[in-house]
Amino acid sequence: MTGLKKKWALLNTNQSVRDIVLSHIDKTNPVITVAVQAELLGISRSSVYYQPAPIDPEDIAVMHRIDKIYTDCPFYGIRRMEKQLKRDGFVINHKRVRRLMREMGIEAVYPKPNLSLNTKPHPNYPYLLSNLTIGKPNHVWGSDITYIRMKQGFLYLVAFMDWFSRYVLAWKLSTMLTVDFVIHAGKEALTIGVPEIANSDQGAQYTSTDYLSIWDTKITKISMDGRGRAMDNIFNERLWRSVKYEEVYLKSYDSVLDARDGIKNYFDFYNNRRLHQGLNYKTPAEVYFGKEKKIKGKIGSV
Repeated sequence: MTGLKKKWALLNTNQSVRDIVLSHIDKTNPVITVAVQAELLGISRSSVYYQPAPIDPEDIAVMHRIDKIYTDCPFYGIRRMEKQLKRDGFVINHKRVRRLMREMGIEAVYPKPNLSLNTKPHPNYPYLLSNLTIGKPNHVWGSDITYIRMKQGFLYLVAFMDWFSRYVLAWKLSTMLTVDFVIHAGKEALTIGVPEIANSDQGAQYTSTDYLSIWDTKITKISMDGRGRAMDNIFNERLWRSVKYEEVYLKSYDSVLDARDGIKNYFDFYNNRRLHQGLNYKTPAEVYFGKEKKIKGKIGSV
């Protein structure tokens, strides 16, 4: 994912989503801090202070379509994406496609030398999962960020998943692609368990000192995907496909709060009630916590 400066999730016809959300923030409250209020509203603290730039509605329409194409065809690069968009009726060139894909934090799934979106100096960590057999909960966690479309804007969603059980340990939404909402989700996940290996891509959020400092490296090893290789993070990629086809693409979120509620309900379903073929038709929660609760003779939620 890219560390480029990001815009807010934009605009309702009469009032921006930002204004709607921020109307609930009381910066003078002596009891509840701004950070806590932001958490309760499902937004990052930095979003409270960020001054947004307007987003072209036409760009939003193109980005929504790019998201759908990329979810189906993650191997599409800029040129192929441009050709597909033109077939879909958009008047667009490759420069605009490149800009919007960077804005969304996505790239094609194939190796490309020396083109990393994270151009800042950062720590390098090896990919530790090659030929590794993941045999228990908390052996490997994976984290990734994806684009979530709204009726008139977009958000970013981060999740931490236990790869053995597919259990989503924590997730957060943000209106900007900053590091704080990733850290917040990571810390929340660590209240549930501690992994032996934490895997992510090499984006600016995951290579930041603040993010890396949440891990006790005596217990948890850091693993990072190869450049342009989303399949190194395959379980998170499958999670995003499920989230989008089973929730996001079926909805048209009017606001950040609407998106948060919908995704919250979906992850509750995904963890506790959705049966996974790869888990022998158990739920992620049953596998992660090692429990199977029978309700009326059937395996149910825990």
